[in-house]
Amino acid sequence: MIEIQILTPIPAIAEGVLRESILGRAQDAGLVKLEAIDLRCWTHDRHRTVDDAPYGGGPGMVMKIEPIAGALQELRRPGTKVIFLTPQGRPLRQSIVREYTKAEHLILLCGHYEGVDQRVADHLVDDEISIGDYILTNGVLGALVLTDAIVRLIPGVLGDDQSAVTESFETGLLDHPHYTRPVSFQGWEVPPVLLSGNHAAVAQWRSEQALEMTKKRRPDLLG
Repeated sequence: MIEIQILTPIPAIAEGVLRESILGRAQDAGLVKLEAIDLRCWTHDRHRTVDDAPYGGGPGMVMKIEPIAGALQELRRPGTKVIFLTPQGRPLRQSIVREYTKAEHLILLCGHYEGVDQRVADHLVDDEISIGDYILTNGVLGALVLTDAIVRLIPGVLGDDQSAVTESFETGLLDHPHYTRPVSFQGWEVPPVLLSGNHAAVAQWRSEQALEMTKKRRPDLLG
């Protein structure tokens, strides 16, 4: 069973999401253990301070190394991987997600404020991940994205494990279009091939549509 701990000074942002929907059911089924942990537990002043002004001046506040180092020293165990969610990290891809489904214990370190003391990235983490070329108010949102992406690939989490195999990026292409009832809505029709009962023809159509969609919207995936 994989265990994922989200380390942040604002755990309440994550707690509700971790209890709901597929993530909540996966925990109830004993397939995964998810936890948001308060970084402030490793502070030693009455204000529970996790940030300070940056050396050299400039706007904003920087997360301090001491509470992070203390938390990781206590939480880390053999086999643990510490992932820092940061805009400076390598871009998240489905191949990376699948790689981390094999882990036993992940600690997702969330940045906040102006940034995190660089010594954390240099000495205390195993990987740095970015979920996209944009800036969020806090790293918890990125950690939740990564958590959800990992958990849904664990066998038994989805109602049909095949769902995770046939989606966008798993084959190197975007997913094919999907349709359901009604057959006709305001004059918009379901493609007749999907109603034909010819499984070979449906498979061929889906393959062609996936390739066409990828060419149109994400040609970079085709090399």
